[in-house]
This record gives sequence, structure tokens and C-alpha cells, in this order.
Amino acid sequence: MVMMIIVMILCQHLHSCSRWLKISMTKVKRDMTKTVPAYQRIKNAILDNIHSGKWQAGAVISTEMALAEEFGVSRMTVNRALKELSEERVLERRQGSGTFVAQQQFNHTFVEVRNIAQDLKSANRDYQAQVLSKRAITASMLDDDMRRKFHINKDAVSSDSKVTDNPTKSTEAAVLYEVKIIHFADGQPIQFEERWVDAKKVPDFIEQDFSVVNTSDYLIAKSPLERGSYTIRALAAPDGIADALQIAPQSPTLVLCRQTYSAGQVLTFVKMWHAGDRYQFSGEL
Repeated sequence: MVMMIIVMILCQHLHSCSRWLKISMTKVKRDMTKTVPAYQRIKNAILDNIHSGKWQAGAVISTEMALAEEFGVSRMTVNRALKELSEERVLERRQGSGTFVAQQQFNHTFVEVRNIAQDLKSANRDYQAQVLSKRAITASMLDDDMRRKFHINKDAVSSDSKVTDNPTKSTEAAVLYEVKIIHFADGQPIQFEERWVDAKKVPDFIEQDFSVVNTSDYLIAKSPLERGSYTIRALAAPDGIADALQIAPQSPTLVLCRQTYSAGQVLTFVKMWHAGDRYQFSGEL
């Protein structure tokens, strides 16, 4: 009899604990949802649908009313999300027709990305590329500066891309891909490229042979660029960069840093180091 009473008490206790755990988990999920503004959650969901291919360029997206019901928000909140994405040239709103995924036809109109391979070949110079390394990177491997550039939380997990010792195989979640490439002109190193790419937006990037395929050409073909920013600085070459460019350590270099966007989000960040006595930047006004 005593044993039966003890068992009944334990069952009641376990039932109470189970209910408490469910309530606690529900509260945690609600709290996590509240940390991201509702309009931003709508923007993220729309961008996910575009990047996954669910909504192709030119396709009409869900109506304001449908999105308001789906996310449990007012139409005013939905309108803010759609307005911002329209201003970022991700969406196109047509009065009386609806909201459409914008046709990404601004590669050359808005952003001109120079291709060193084409530049050298057009100058009748022999061009070659040597891939030093390529790897997938998890959020915990990034420094604060790179996390800020790509708006990545330290604990972020991407389910679409994975990382192992073999960069072409998958077991652990990755957020970025990194490649390091030396570009040669007539057998002499002229540029050292360090590039980071959003692994979720371009999942097959790591699979490419960049001794044959140019990184910029591949990215433009896969995810058209809408805008970007860059800086050019004169810096002394660190030892590793100097080795790659076959120059003395601390020799002067010209460093082009460029950040480009696609569908309103950072797609890639690149550092291109040039030996100061072998390269110059020029243009027309």
C-alpha cells in the first residue's frame, strides 16, 4: 500500500514537471521571437523564400493581408517590411497588381566589379590563378569584425552548409566560405585575394575550381549584385602576404577592400592585396 502511494506521488510530480517544462519552453520561444522586430521577421522570411528559389525573379509574393495573418501582425507592420525591401530593390510594388520579386538586372548598371583575369588578358598578359586554400567557417570561428560585416550572431547555425576537414563534405554547420587565391601576370604574382562568401546564399561556392573559374564572375552569375562599397589603402605587407606576392616583408602594397550586397544583404567581402610596384588603379572622370 505504501509503495502504491509513493508511486502515485512520483507520477503526479513527474506530470507537474512535464507541464512546467512545456510552459517554460513556450515562454522561451516567445521571448526569442520578441527579440526580433515583427517587420524584420517578415523581411527575413521573404528573403529566405527568394534565396531558396521558392520565389523567383518576377514572381508575385503573398498579399499584405496574407502576410499579416501568417505573422499575426497588422497590415501596417507588413507594409513597413515591404516598403523597406522595395527601397532595397529586392521587391517591386505595382499598384493594382501586387508585390513582385524584382528582376535583378543591375549587375553592370549599379555595380561594376572588375575582373582581374579579363583585365590582364585584355592587356595581352598571360594570366593564371593558384588557389592556396578554401574552407568553410562556423560562426564561432569568426572575429567580431567579420560577424558585424555579415550580421552573424556568434551562436548562428546554418542548416544549408556544413564544414569538415574536407571542405567539400558536410557534418558541422557553417556560415561563411573563405578562399585565398594568388593571381599571376606573366608568371609573376600581382594580386593576393582573400574572400569570404555567405554560405547560405551561395551553397555551391566552395565546390568550384577557382584556378579556372573567377570568383567575381561566379558570384554575379549566381546572385546578382545590387550595390557595394570599397576602400583602397596603402599598407605594409605582413609576412604571409609578402610570401604570396613574392616581395619583402613590410613592402608597400595597395589593398582594395570591397563589400557587395545582393537582395538587401551582404553577399561577399574581399581583400585584394597588390604589390605596390606592380599594380595601379586608374579610371576616368
